[in-house]
Amino acid sequence: MSQITPEIVAEHGFSPEEYERVLRAMGREPNLTELGIFSVMWSEHCSYKSSRFHLKKLPTTAPWVICGPGENAGVIDIGDGQAAIFKMESHNHPSYIEPYQGAATGVGGILRDVFTMGARPVANLNALRFGRPDHPKMRHLISGVVRGIGGYGNCVGVPTVGGEVNFHPAYDGNILVNAMTVGVAETDKIFYCAASGVGNPIVYVGSKTGRDGIHGATMASADFGEDSEEKRPTVQVGDPFTEKLLIEACLELMATDAIVAIQDMGAAGLTSSSVEMASKGGCGIRLNMNAVPQRETGMTPYEMMLSESQERMLMVLKPGKEAMAEAIFKKWELDFAVIGEVTEGGHMVLEWNGDVVADIPLGPLAEDAPEYERPYLSPADYKAWANVPALGDLPESTDIGADLVKLMGSPDIASRRWIWEQYDNKVGGDTVQAPGGDAAVVRVHGSGKALAMSTDCTPRYCYADPYEGGKQAVAETYRNISAVGATPLAITNCLNFANPQRPEIMAQIVHALGGMAEACRALDYPIVSGNVSLYNESKATGGGSAILPTPAIGGVGLMADWTKTATIAFKGEGEAIWLIGGEGTHLGQSIWLREVHGQEAGAPPPIDLAAERAHGDTVRALVQAGTVTAVHDISDGGLIVTVAEMALAGKIGATLDAMNTAQAFGEDQARYVVTTPANVTLDGAVRIGTTGGDSVTGVPLSTLRTAHEGFLPNLMNG
Repeated sequence: MSQITPEIVAEHGFSPEEYERVLRAMGREPNLTELGIFSVMWSEHCSYKSSRFHLKKLPTTAPWVICGPGENAGVIDIGDGQAAIFKMESHNHPSYIEPYQGAATGVGGILRDVFTMGARPVANLNALRFGRPDHPKMRHLISGVVRGIGGYGNCVGVPTVGGEVNFHPAYDGNILVNAMTVGVAETDKIFYCAASGVGNPIVYVGSKTGRDGIHGATMASADFGEDSEEKRPTVQVGDPFTEKLLIEACLELMATDAIVAIQDMGAAGLTSSSVEMASKGGCGIRLNMNAVPQRETGMTPYEMMLSESQERMLMVLKPGKEAMAEAIFKKWELDFAVIGEVTEGGHMVLEWNGDVVADIPLGPLAEDAPEYERPYLSPADYKAWANVPALGDLPESTDIGADLVKLMGSPDIASRRWIWEQYDNKVGGDTVQAPGGDAAVVRVHGSGKALAMSTDCTPRYCYADPYEGGKQAVAETYRNISAVGATPLAITNCLNFANPQRPEIMAQIVHALGGMAEACRALDYPIVSGNVSLYNESKATGGGSAILPTPAIGGVGLMADWTKTATIAFKGEGEAIWLIGGEGTHLGQSIWLREVHGQEAGAPPPIDLAAERAHGDTVRALVQAGTVTAVHDISDGGLIVTVAEMALAGKIGATLDAMNTAQAFGEDQARYVVTTPANVTLDGAVRIGTTGGDSVTGVPLSTLRTAHEGFLPNLMNG
């Protein structure tokens, strides 16, 4: 009687057609271990089967790109024989089920993606999306996620320097937790994952393997039903102290010439790491499952291969280097075991108790995983489906000051201080600009240069118009990095969407990627790494709620001289306030419209990429020349919110010229507010006011500060 029933096939996430492909690839019926390995490798989370076709359209190259998508992280040249290595990843489903460990292991996983390539991590960022603040579960989720990020990052000794947070009912049943790490490496000491050298030893290092996280990748490739609480065993458990030891041990071994290939064990654990190493190297792999360090008794090969226990790495070493490598890992009190060897023939063979328990051709597992061109709606059909209300005639604001106070205390604009004060943003001693500004700035240790970094996405724009929303997410990171005076170089992304089998959701994916690609090309700002997270929707909230399309972008730029960094704070009384990029006219999809009138209506602001590039060039030149004393880009809330944030940061008020509602709150793109000494004139900019006093447009700074700083503490203190 067959061991594999149709029920077991379905439980492993296969469609009948996909299981037929497995049978053809194997030339026979798989056993349970083999089926489990196919299951995780062909999961959406590991294979990108719904997005791979469209991801190929993204621009990924530039003269400064050393390594684009396909490795653990992207690599760019930052001069002086150094490289920046970075990536962003999701840990959405685990963080909803178990927020502390879900967020903590998200941070741990992205750190491993970066240091596995030879980089010392220098900064963490995150992009978080929560549901309605008054949702009964939301305080628990916010608290757990923030504690998890801080608990892991603070302990492992990497500063958490930036990020973003949105709130929207669409995330009530499926929050998003995206983590980003940036590291620095020597360009001649970058490590890749392709295995080579028949007979070379395969070694396992780090923590022991347990039963936590089994089926984590499969769970992350399905939407939430009513049983999300029952999925806790699929969430991994992290240990940041072990991770810190693992970073130091790996970097110490990397300083020798012992490593042929290295891969962290992330989603799908030992399976994905071994398959990726062997398939990228065009070789085979033999593993002795009895040699795998195990935390629990009686573990089967199926459990060992699918476990997502944290803080583990897989390496191929040069022959004869085992003893030296083992000594390093033992010194750091980590497990070290030779568990197999590189073979020829292109198969993964697993042995256990002297028997072969799996023998799988690697081609079908990796390169030949299913790839779908799923149907999607045209832009016109999507617009009809989304049914975003048209922007009607809006009354002028009767009290711009009162509206400003309301916006400053609203969930999407209020201060994030309560969050980032829980993160150590100074550890390492190289943080130049901490959270609260446009972009974080971290000095490259021992040098005069610095990296600037930012995460951005405006999901409400992406829902109303996925193409323009995709463009805007890229453009805003470009703007934020330019605002501190850095040159934007490249981006990573975390593409969070709902069920791709729905043509309207697939339309969001395809059109957002199209907008992102256009922006990257126009701004000379390639995508070098990323992650796709689909099936972000929940039946548990009733009615199958899908998240807003959220293609989060993480940008990285370079400053030649970190001492010239611009900040958002007003620096003195009597300075001139200038607007670069034209006055506001666009209120569609604005925070003002939502918070004051309760409407999510109209088209998002259009993105003029030529203007983005030109105004970014202008601002960077002004910062480098020391002409401007403060810089802030205009985004959520428009011009007046931008000025209020600058005033609060500098504890200095502002007197502004009279303005109408659209000029005050319009979210037109490619715009900045800058200040200069009173006697300076800026060609091409419009002077809109003067710094000084203790109010903004008549609203006391104390009133604005109470509104701005109060939202999160009031929410979390109940």
